[in-house]
Amino acid sequence: MRPISRGATSVVTGAAGFLGSHLTDALLARGHKVIGIDNFVTGSVDNIAHLGGNPNFKFIQQDITEFIFLDVPVNYVWHFASPASPVDYLELPIQTLKVGSLGTHKALGLAKNKNARLLLASTSEIYGDPLVHPQTEDYWGNVNSIGPRGCYDEAKRFGEAMAMAYRRQHGVETRIVRIFNTYGPRMRLHDGRVVPAFISQALKQKPLTVFGRGRQTRSFCYVSDLIEGIYRLMMSSCEQPVNIGNPAEMTVLEFAKEIIRATGSRSKIAFKPLPQDDPRQRRPDISRARKLLHWEPKVALAEGLARTIEYFRRKTSA
Repeated sequence: MRPISRGATSVVTGAAGFLGSHLTDALLARGHKVIGIDNFVTGSVDNIAHLGGNPNFKFIQQDITEFIFLDVPVNYVWHFASPASPVDYLELPIQTLKVGSLGTHKALGLAKNKNARLLLASTSEIYGDPLVHPQTEDYWGNVNSIGPRGCYDEAKRFGEAMAMAYRRQHGVETRIVRIFNTYGPRMRLHDGRVVPAFISQALKQKPLTVFGRGRQTRSFCYVSDLIEGIYRLMMSSCEQPVNIGNPAEMTVLEFAKEIIRATGSRSKIAFKPLPQDDPRQRRPDISRARKLLHWEPKVALAEGLARTIEYFRRKTSA
């Protein structure tokens, strides 16, 4: 299959989510026709409301774990449907496991039926609490399958195995992206991830909640950079998993102080016990993305935070 840009038809599962909606915008801007699928369990109609009336966008409200019937040709399937924050997958563990297994099975079945290429949105969480740093795609991970985060970690690991099985058994063209911490507009205020949590606390002049002593590290990639990397991966010939994220690493405590500075907040920092299985280090090795996709992040943290904080200011004042 040769990559098609303008005129291609793309199916995006989880199209009303944070990443799915940004991906949909990017595909439409590149001339794709997009069929978005979402059941609004964690997605929001607000994220796609601006696409109402767009002749190149069709939306289907459906649970992706059910059979997907489409009577049009499809070139690409972008499987982004899944709860993706600790708050969500701790509240919805069974749904998280089902969308990662049954949902991935249905998405792969659609790709097989349409002779389409499928990209699976996997995650850095498949590395668990890593014993290798930074994390390369060859690392198999250190995951607690029965811990509170296991429902998400193992759902994504199963999804990767299913994608590779479809490629080997049925010849389906698959791509796997392992997404590291990403931030930007359209994140939910209370989804439990560190960026919206810190920004919302800072804007309300409340203490920023830092777990442990804040020495655990994270790296933050702005959403437009991530989407560009994902698009390049789909259009590439790379069949192995690829890390997409920002390798610039900082401690959670340093990040909290950066949020206070960027918002001009008077907030202090409140330390709380470290949650079970909270990763101590999380940083991508993006050598594969640099070599095969000629991709690396471009948006500086200060610039990305300014855009994200402005979005949250509007949301909290609305």
